[in-house]
Amino acid sequence: MLKIEDLTLDAYGRRFLDKASVMLPTGAKVGLVGRNGVGKSTLFKLLKGELQPAGGDFSMPRNARMATVDQEHPATPVSLLDTVLAADIERETLTQRLETAEPEEMGEIWARLIEIDADAAPSRAAEILVGLGFSQEDLSRPMAEFSGGWRMRVALAAALFAEPDLMLLDEPTNYLDLEGALWLEQRLKKYPHMAIVISHDRELLNNSVGYILHLKDAKLELYTGGYDDFERRREEKARLQEATRNKVEAQRAHLQSFVDRFRAKA
Repeated sequence: MLKIEDLTLDAYGRRFLDKASVMLPTGAKVGLVGRNGVGKSTLFKLLKGELQPAGGDFSMPRNARMATVDQEHPATPVSLLDTVLAADIERETLTQRLETAEPEEMGEIWARLIEIDADAAPSRAAEILVGLGFSQEDLSRPMAEFSGGWRMRVALAAALFAEPDLMLLDEPTNYLDLEGALWLEQRLKKYPHMAIVISHDRELLNNSVGYILHLKDAKLELYTGGYDDFERRREEKARLQEATRNKVEAQRAHLQSFVDRFRAKA
């Protein structure tokens, strides 16, 4: 669960949030939408701790893990598969501990590795990389052999493999082909934890998320359903507001006419 309460955010000489509040359910897949420049990526920076709020606060469960995909993995000599495997910090730490652990510690370490299904990790990482467009031969190639766009795919694969409690994705389909984008749609739908996605890909937001979080006029409003559901409800809300406004104005005009008529008699 992510709770944002009376949050005010000032950055770059602008106010992006003004006492905004919203609560996102545990495990929700959420599309964050709003016009360009309204502050969607800025909100991500706040959640990551890169910016501080001017007021209010946000909270997550204690010890919740967060991952973002906002920059490409560096061009290292490490293979693609090993790069993704390293994203599971607990597995990586336990594996390294095995090399220097005392005999009495080995049983505890192995028990935890079995509990997190560490043996299946390489096949799970490979499945994600292949889903994002890499071939089986690519998995053993060093990161340095791939361009920035492909290293962005590795960064996305690493985040999906690590399965953080909150995953923040900013335009994830920008560097994917059609097959990769379709694969990501299905993967996000089955993702076991919370994910917030900024995307202009309407199909992704229709097929992968269960909520739309709308950032407008420095406020946050949560809608259930995909992007098309959000558009319909927003249009209906605008029609109701317009009808209410017209009704109020008609009543005001009627009262003003009544006042003017009796003023003239007086």
